[in-house]
Amino acid sequence: MKIRLLLLAFLILSGCAMKKDPNAEITQLFANYKEYVMRTFPEMATYEGDHRFDDRLTDLSEKAEKAHYDSLHMYSKQLAAIDTNKLTPENKVNYELVSEMFADDFEGEKFKHHLMPLTQQDGIHIGFPQIIETQVLKTPSDYEKYFKRLRGFGKQVTDIIANMKKGMQEKLVPPKFAMEQVLTQIAAIKDVPVDSSPFMTPALQIDKSWSQSDKDRITKELAAIIGSDIKSNYQTLYDFIKNEYLPNCRAIDGVSALPDGEERYKFAIRHETTTSMTADEIFNLGMKEVTRIQALMEELKNQIGFKGTLAEFNKYLLTDTAFYYTDKQKMLDDFAAILKTMDAKLPSLFGRLPKAPYALKEMESYRTKSAPQAYYYSAPEDRSRPGYFYVNTYDLPSRPKFTMTALALHEAIPGHHLQIAVAQELTALPWVRRQMGFTAFVEGWALYAESLGYETGMYTDLYQRYGALTFEMWRACRLVVDAGLHSKNWTREQAVQFMMTHASNSELDTRSEVDRYIVWPGQALAYKIGELRIKALRSKAEKTLGTKFSITKFHDAILENGAIPLAMLEKNIEEWMKSVK
Repeated sequence: MKIRLLLLAFLILSGCAMKKDPNAEITQLFANYKEYVMRTFPEMATYEGDHRFDDRLTDLSEKAEKAHYDSLHMYSKQLAAIDTNKLTPENKVNYELVSEMFADDFEGEKFKHHLMPLTQQDGIHIGFPQIIETQVLKTPSDYEKYFKRLRGFGKQVTDIIANMKKGMQEKLVPPKFAMEQVLTQIAAIKDVPVDSSPFMTPALQIDKSWSQSDKDRITKELAAIIGSDIKSNYQTLYDFIKNEYLPNCRAIDGVSALPDGEERYKFAIRHETTTSMTADEIFNLGMKEVTRIQALMEELKNQIGFKGTLAEFNKYLLTDTAFYYTDKQKMLDDFAAILKTMDAKLPSLFGRLPKAPYALKEMESYRTKSAPQAYYYSAPEDRSRPGYFYVNTYDLPSRPKFTMTALALHEAIPGHHLQIAVAQELTALPWVRRQMGFTAFVEGWALYAESLGYETGMYTDLYQRYGALTFEMWRACRLVVDAGLHSKNWTREQAVQFMMTHASNSELDTRSEVDRYIVWPGQALAYKIGELRIKALRSKAEKTLGTKFSITKFHDAILENGAIPLAMLEKNIEEWMKSVK
């Protein structure tokens, strides 16, 4: 009997010892999820500095899409099985955010975004050539991996054509104008000589220490792959879009034209803004902001001394040669000077600054015509290259000087580069948290960053201040235009004219922006909504804390958890204020 009792006690104790620690469980789950993402999306792995899969491409087939969601459901179930009562406070937050991420993914699954895989803003036709920006190419074996990727492009083309055909059957197709622009982008790659192809660039970067035979072999093989595989597959994609797809694309611009358009836009609003706002609420907020900012622009125009109307002043700014460049290198040099000046001012605004450097780059010519004024690409976590602030040098008269400071502050510092790099360097957070990109936070922060130019003296003259107001007006107009296009049946031209009436962007840039809002519903809403929330939190903190308020500590508190939903940001800042008091 005694032996049996001892054995029973041993089994009970062993069972207790075998029970998993929920914190260890969630840590392992996050590690497994990261490994899954790297293997499933090898181009992303390369971008992040994980070069184990540099010879692979993402499977874009319908079968792979289903398998991806099956995997997400598996990870979600594993997460739900964890005992949250025993998690640390930090892991409870991780649990909440990752659960929310999965729920958002599952809600979006029904909209079958993979059946509309190409727009003038996104897709393999312009994304695939960017592999050369992150692919490691130091040895002959590295080039062999690159070649394998180039040869795999044909399967991706076959898969997305199959997806687009299914989209045609289900009436899930993009607007015609977007595909017309895609055709132009494809032509800009397929029709250039092999020696001028962006894919040929690595041949010009071969290490000088290589033997001549290796150089010749690699160069010859690369040229052959481009001349056959790459060009032929781009031609296949071009022919399909022109002859079969374009005639079936929709004539109505907004997503309301799609079978699930209303529900799709409601989801887009929730996803991009992390709020429960309705399209009407957003539209009305936009109109209110337009009226407020217009009064400020009128006041500043009068300070400058311009005697005409605001519309006449905007036309003057966009047509007088004094306000635009004729030399793109001079424009790039001036951007660099703005950034250098802002770099020196950062310690007055932030206690924590990122370690990752950033660099200014000219946007690739094959995508400039339909691209925005600029954008930012983050550095990989291994810091093997800097973050990139890309500047569009196409059609210089459409790139006014007076908005340059605001643009630099938004895309680089203290905007996207600073926020994203700081998030990446929060090593106490799991990878999945560091990579989260809630748009309302990310873009809201970048627009808020533009306003920091006022208090740091970055807007050195009244024209630069007007440029900052122009950018703020532009984001206010987005609320009106995005909601108008997708919930009020506005036409593309109606949206362009509203923007041209209220914002002083060039017509080229305005049309490019409106086209972006059409193919990316809801994304344009995140900027103003996020910025207004951050400004409201700052105002409340200044009033609540009085002399105890510190701008550096406030900014650090905003950024210390990476990109998070706006409701969680409010909660965090409330707790921070209590701790300061």
